[in-house]
Amino acid sequence: MEFTKMSNTKVQAAIETWQKGDTVMWLSFFTADAKLLDDGHPRDFKKFSTEAIGHERFISIDRVENNGLDIYGSFHSDTWGDFKTYFKFRFNEDGKFHRLEIGQAKY
Repeated sequence: MEFTKMSNTKVQAAIETWQKGDTVMWLSFFTADAKLLDDGHPRDFKKFSTEAIGHERFISIDRVENNGLDIYGSFHSDTWGDFKTYFKFRFNEDGKFHRLEIGQAKY
C-alpha cells in the first residue's frame, strides 16, 4: 500500500492505523462524540470502528482530494467483498477528527 499519496499527515496516520487493525489507536484520532455517515446515513461510529477494523481494509489508494482529507480507493470487506470507497475526514478546532463520511464511490 502506498501511503505517501496522502498529503495530510493525520489522515495518513489514521489510515495506516486502520490498515494495521488497531482499533484503540484509530479511535484516538477522533473526538469522543465523533459522527459517522455511511452513504449519507448516520451510524454509530464506535460500533462501526470496532466491528470493521481488522475485517475491512483499503487495497489501494487511488485518489486524494480536499487538501488530503478525502481518500478514495479500492476496498475489501470480509462481509461485502471488494468495491471502491471513500473516507472523508473532518477536523474540529482542536485538530481531532469529529466526523467521518464513508461510502461507495463511483469513479
